[in-house]
Amino acid sequence: MTTPEPPDPTTGAPEMIAAWSRADGARRVTAAFRERFGTAPDGVWSAPGRVNVIGEHTDYNAGLCLPIALPHRTYVALRTRDDDRVRLASAQESAVWEGDLGGVAPGTVGSWAAYAVGVAWAAREDGLAVRGFDAVVDSCVPYGAGLSSSAALECAVAVALDDVHGLGLGGDDAGRARLASLCIRAENEIAGAPTGGMDQAASLRCREGHALLLDNRDGSTRHIPFDLSAHGLALLVVDTRAEHQLADGQYGARRRQCEIAAEALGVPSLREVEDLDAALDRLDAVLAGDVEREVVRRRVRHVVTDNRRVELVERLMDADDVEHVGPVLTAAHASLRDDYEVSVRELDLAVDVAVAAGALGGRMVGGGFGGSAVALVRAGDVDRVASAVAAAFADARLTAPAFLVATAEAPAGRD
Repeated sequence: MTTPEPPDPTTGAPEMIAAWSRADGARRVTAAFRERFGTAPDGVWSAPGRVNVIGEHTDYNAGLCLPIALPHRTYVALRTRDDDRVRLASAQESAVWEGDLGGVAPGTVGSWAAYAVGVAWAAREDGLAVRGFDAVVDSCVPYGAGLSSSAALECAVAVALDDVHGLGLGGDDAGRARLASLCIRAENEIAGAPTGGMDQAASLRCREGHALLLDNRDGSTRHIPFDLSAHGLALLVVDTRAEHQLADGQYGARRRQCEIAAEALGVPSLREVEDLDAALDRLDAVLAGDVEREVVRRRVRHVVTDNRRVELVERLMDADDVEHVGPVLTAAHASLRDDYEVSVRELDLAVDVAVAAGALGGRMVGGGFGGSAVALVRAGDVDRVASAVAAAFADARLTAPAFLVATAEAPAGRD
């Protein structure tokens, strides 16, 4: 939700998006709450954005993914009320949203506030006793970069409401999984974005120093140690500044195509597809004459092969063979570009140039249609690869990208 500082014109150095310290984030949002509402909040809570190492568009297909929580977080200062009123303000937005919680329903909240008040609505829908509240939001998660700024907002509100109402869900993984489900419902039904559940699971269920292997079929997880610096490596994130939009129909169209494929194959989800060739032959027969047949086949091919790539990366990480994760990332990008068709010019350029400049591999991340890419690089090559990508964007007369180095950080909680 923040815009990085412009590069220093005297050095031409690539922009690096710094994360706030937890103390600084809490200080900022507390001061903003006092200024807005004239009193102290009950507390401050925060939740991280995420970057997904591998496994894209697999979550809503009951598949596998491997995200990490970023050091960049969204902070919420919140004070509960004795009535049903909700007042929401953001350091990134000028307008305050105000309304009664009882009046919230799908289609009633059209702004960023839907992601926040939607969590309270979902909690009530799930039978939890939640009252009105005042809240102010501030964030250093890049907005529109495909790094889950929306999930970070939802999850920060979720842990705040859990604390102030004594719901007792934040203390263990099962409770956090329930909180994640509330956030997913808020995003799908109140914000109107038909996303899967990876982002919320990462923000609430990740562990510092680990990647979260998430099985979206049953919600089970495994924490895999993720310390690239111990291997002399780094995960460089490129915010391409190509605006990232998931509510414009493209994301939903991909999801519907996968549902069509699962129905044609007679399976509850594409996760059940084990024999890819047989599945593609079956689609040829069942969807004969359908104008979307070839499109649906490509969508299935991506989902099935990306699940396999997640399993491969898991094996490589377990074997301490991290460098060979790089080519798997590049293969995933080709699949997302060609079979799932969610890449754009900026994402392709970022990946191609990073690899040409010495990255071990790279791919677009997130829903696509803009947003960010990642590159697995040797730690000493971070600046060189970032400079090469920035120069290529300048040569192509594209908006200058921004960069950050992703490390596996802590999940949502109180600050």
